[in-house]
Amino acid sequence: MVERSSFGFETRAVHAGNIPDKATGARALPIYESAAFVFQNSDDAAARFALRKYGEIYSRIVNPTVAALEERVASLEGGLGAVATASGLSAEFITFIALASQGDEIVASSQLYGGTITQLDVTLRRLGIVTRFVDGTDAADFEAAITERTKLVYVEAIANPSGEIADIEALAEAAHRHGVPLVVDSTVATPVLLRPIEHGADIVIHSATKFLSGAGTVLGGVIVDSGTFHWGRDRFPNFYEPVPSYNNVTWAGNFGQYAFLTKVRAEQLRDVGPAISAHSAFLIAQGIETLPLRVERQVANTRRIAEWLASDPRVEAVHWAGLASHPHHALAEKYFPNADSGSVFSFDIRGGREAGRRFIDALNLVSHVANIGDVKTLAIHPASTTHAQLTAEQLREAGIGEGTIRLSIGIETADDIIADIAQALDAGEASQTDEADKTDGEA
Repeated sequence: MVERSSFGFETRAVHAGNIPDKATGARALPIYESAAFVFQNSDDAAARFALRKYGEIYSRIVNPTVAALEERVASLEGGLGAVATASGLSAEFITFIALASQGDEIVASSQLYGGTITQLDVTLRRLGIVTRFVDGTDAADFEAAITERTKLVYVEAIANPSGEIADIEALAEAAHRHGVPLVVDSTVATPVLLRPIEHGADIVIHSATKFLSGAGTVLGGVIVDSGTFHWGRDRFPNFYEPVPSYNNVTWAGNFGQYAFLTKVRAEQLRDVGPAISAHSAFLIAQGIETLPLRVERQVANTRRIAEWLASDPRVEAVHWAGLASHPHHALAEKYFPNADSGSVFSFDIRGGREAGRRFIDALNLVSHVANIGDVKTLAIHPASTTHAQLTAEQLREAGIGEGTIRLSIGIETADDIIADIAQALDAGEASQTDEADKTDGEA
């Protein structure tokens, strides 16, 4: 197995977590499609179930193929370890409920993916967990929202779809002053462009469905723990309480820096059950092998397309922090190589929701799907789809207007992507003119 710090990023993207199979010599990562695993003897089985010994028991908790994926992502993020799940939302959910319970609070950015906002504001609220949403990115505002019941601060490194950049270092300092961990969704940034743990984040979450897999063929999520956060007894008493189902071990007392990873795997993953399949883990691990190459091409294409859109009079605004005109450009320069703040961004079309609909319907090369991070360029109208469950106020706080279009830029020839966007803008404008002429004629 490749050591995390002994090789370069690209090498670890290919090799981390996997060595040639000892039994067969297979060079590709084996897919262990087995629900359960044979124990050496009764003592071995008892030790594994009591968490005295690490090893495979049941694929809902541990699987060798999944473990290879976990090791690879942890290596790229610079974390202590990782836990993989069936989707990005399930990774978020078991992280939230591992840290918070009835009567507790979460402080979160209002600039989040719509499904995450709903999970926080609806599902967790039904469980008695209240989320205090913070509008904007000022760390002082987040700190002001922290109370004695707060269990975590949650942000997206690059907000989907507004493109706002989280000041991770400032947020980490603010959270840590109150003994609270900073949890960062770094799906859009990817570890190629940003490694939040290096800037003070404690836990990093990925929807592996997106850039890590890269082809839009699989669902998955990953939780990476830095292993450096001190779980204070006063704020996190359940880390110190005996766990009856595991012979009264305590997460902090028995597992030290592995406390959170062990808890979320042995408790939340076990009890809620969002296990990723071995085949899905294989596809994601395989996708990661080309992650650096894909992201390099995607951000290069994004810069060309964002600059072109910014010059088009039919576009009101382009929300990509890599542009010098963006209010978060200084943060993009601080956190991202060449200020290339990812390849998912949004822009606003003049004419509102109807103009957005006409634009989407006129696209040919660009695919109209509810995904991001694919090698193919994707587009969607968030207000009527991915964020449709939000109120008008929540849409405003999320940075989404009636004419906002989200783009996820792929690896196609940039000129071809631009040509398709241009003809869609042309078609939308022509349709608007035809409708206006028809209305005038009827009058």
